[in-house]
Amino acid sequence: MDVSTLKRIEADPNYQKLVSERKSFGWTLAIITLVLYYGYIAIVAFAPQMIATKVWGDITIGIIMGVALILLSILLTGIYVLRANSQYDDLTRAIVNAAKIGGKK
Repeated sequence: MDVSTLKRIEADPNYQKLVSERKSFGWTLAIITLVLYYGYIAIVAFAPQMIATKVWGDITIGIIMGVALILLSILLTGIYVLRANSQYDDLTRAIVNAAKIGGKK
């Protein structure tokens, strides 16, 4: 790919929107994930008695929270994939089509 094609793609409003939205959404999900994980670790460190509370048999609040944390991470990944498959793929397709048309002059 030559430099003029790269500059044309970088100037494409769809490309700029794609980069901006992916970056913003990616950071939002990353921050949510970090808050959840570090929050769990903070509870383990500062309130171990709460996390050790038995709910049923040998199952504690800590185990339930740990499983919930894993499930929430999977959910957040699913949310990103859904958004990528709908909005980001459409934008990418538009960028590729514009690059193809621009390159055939």
